[in-house]
Amino acid sequence: MAAVDDAVARGLADPDRLGVGGWSYGGIATNYLIASTTRFKAATTGASISNVLAGYGTDEYVRDYEYELGQPWRNTDAWLRISYPFLHADRIKTPTLFLCGESDFNVPLLNAEQMYQALRSIGVPTQLIIYPRQFHRLKKPSYVIDRYHRYLDWYAKWIPRAGSH
Repeated sequence: MAAVDDAVARGLADPDRLGVGGWSYGGIATNYLIASTTRFKAATTGASISNVLAGYGTDEYVRDYEYELGQPWRNTDAWLRISYPFLHADRIKTPTLFLCGESDFNVPLLNAEQMYQALRSIGVPTQLIIYPRQFHRLKKPSYVIDRYHRYLDWYAKWIPRAGSH
């Protein structure tokens, strides 16, 4: 947020037209940001997780999580803390586009489905795009192109044009 504040202060970014997005770890960071602030007018998040506790054992990071955090039943507070975006989804007001590969074993589809459903249940504009037979990184050229078009369309829909507010 310090970088955003600096860009706004320098006149490089319009505080009324901020968007945020990322893929994989960038998507995880996006989920934290939209659960922490309402400054962003639109968000896109791909191949990301928000409810790490529910993701336990579904991805390839179980050994890393246990090494860093301990087992969920022995260090529940840490697991709940890193599941912040999902457990505080009620704080999210940012229209959010979720994208993921159907066969992603790195950050499985259930992670995007959970956040999509959470935002739907509280009335936040959201959409979920699932790319068939794709893994963590989209490889099919038409899907890559589709993803970028969806980004542009999502931001155009939710971020007002300069001078229109």
